[in-house]
Amino acid sequence: MTDDDAETDGPGVPGPYEVASTDSAFWVDAAADAIEARDPEEPIVVKGGVSPSGIPHIGHFNEILRGYYVAEVLRERGYEVRQVFTADDRDRLRKLPRQLADTDWEIVGLGEVDAGALGRNLGQPYTDVPDPFGESDSYGDHFTDLLRRSVERLGIPVDFVSTTDRYEAGAFDDAIRTVLENRETARELLAEYQNGVDDTYVPFFPICGSCGQLTETVTSLDLEGWTVSYACEDIETGDEVIEGCGHEGTTSLRNGKLPWRFEWPAQWDLFDVDFEPFGKDHAEGSWQSGVDIAHSLFGDEPPVPMVYEWFTLEGEALSSSSGNVITVEEVLDVLEPPVLRYFFVKEPLRQRDFSIERLDQLVDEFDRFERSYIGALDGDEQEPSVPPEVYPMVVDEVREERFRIPYTFAAVLGMTDDPDLREEIARREGHIPSDASERAIEEALNRVERARAWASRTGNEFDYELKRAEMPTVTLDDDTAAALAELADFVAAGHDGAAVQGRIFELAEERDIDVGEFFGAGYRLFFDDTEGPKLGPFLAKLDRSFVVDRLRQER
Repeated sequence: MTDDDAETDGPGVPGPYEVASTDSAFWVDAAADAIEARDPEEPIVVKGGVSPSGIPHIGHFNEILRGYYVAEVLRERGYEVRQVFTADDRDRLRKLPRQLADTDWEIVGLGEVDAGALGRNLGQPYTDVPDPFGESDSYGDHFTDLLRRSVERLGIPVDFVSTTDRYEAGAFDDAIRTVLENRETARELLAEYQNGVDDTYVPFFPICGSCGQLTETVTSLDLEGWTVSYACEDIETGDEVIEGCGHEGTTSLRNGKLPWRFEWPAQWDLFDVDFEPFGKDHAEGSWQSGVDIAHSLFGDEPPVPMVYEWFTLEGEALSSSSGNVITVEEVLDVLEPPVLRYFFVKEPLRQRDFSIERLDQLVDEFDRFERSYIGALDGDEQEPSVPPEVYPMVVDEVREERFRIPYTFAAVLGMTDDPDLREEIARREGHIPSDASERAIEEALNRVERARAWASRTGNEFDYELKRAEMPTVTLDDDTAAALAELADFVAAGHDGAAVQGRIFELAEERDIDVGEFFGAGYRLFFDDTEGPKLGPFLAKLDRSFVVDRLRQER
């Protein structure tokens, strides 16, 4: 961030980085302060938006959840707040994504649907492109619905708005008229930020009556008759060219759209937006032009802005089109909703990696955050970077009786299907209090299945199944059998996991057994596998009588 980034964009308009970079308050409070300072009318409107270009992934939740936290703070201060999220579904389908998801969140490759049909619809608005799964009215409706359902799973109250619906209903008519009546000014404004704006440029994209594409060549306007004439010519989209069909025609000004740099400030005007978070791509591009257009064309103040840094997935950029995505549905298979919500309350301007491999670290951080709120941090635990007063916005319900089983320990419990054994082990290890209610126990043990799914997805050290019901068939030589019997005696004496692990090494050395083969014998007995978790600590967590009998090959 440069010094210029923190400067304001005009009277009463903070710079896009200013809110999130303040040192005087937590970013959520700083955003609410900036909104409140403008003496807003109610309801205060918090907005976000995205083109439904493909699989909704957790990157899309930057705007939704960061907007939600600001909305919640404002509600706590007594304001009526509306959170709006636009499906910018009149945007054009620019390229074919590598992956798609059906209504059940089954992700498929492009080759598993009619890619040819999609290819023939390049350049058309998302709401005019057929749903490749035949499940919704359009491609845009399909992927907007997936996003809406994900938002509902996280319990965020958001009003979804289709820009196509708004254009067709005439809600954008005033903005279109303003832009086109002042198109000379519009050209001058846009030319400051975008190349290729000449005297023939008209800031409107009609939909071709022949091929359905959004075309950019306007040949004449009739604002009184509310029509636009056009020629459907080739369109450059990044490194690609979408071929126009050559048709020349006339259509209604409701049958098209404003270019994004004009549509965005038009949305601020239409929805009376007070606050909008957005990615750094907009901060370095369309935000500044939007501010100028809002001031010069619409006579409006833009909303309070806030830039967020993108985060990565396993070190690579999230991208619907490239297929490097993880959905909320997938994440909630391995995380409780409050943990995912917590991820988005952290510092907006810091780039972070969302790593499935290292999810245990995120969960541990959330657990510490929760303990900080309830005043249960151990003396040597570091205070979390997120202030504890945000906690009620992160969880579904604040309750006095709540405890969490550590994530990796929950993964250990996931090695057995026996619910009673899971609870017994968790109690013995001190993770379930003796006076815990049934509700609290059930909630705590719900983490086990998620941790088990995490172990299975990553194939990590916890991805093993304890063979408890039936002992695997294992052939052992006399020395190994005798060493295991001695280990059984040692376990029976009540030693802890570290001591059991050390004793395994000692017995292998004393009986001249290859230590790897000795561990392998234990893994075969308990997992019917040649490898597994750290054996000593794991055995120490199980019920002692079972471990002793299994080491003696008695059950």
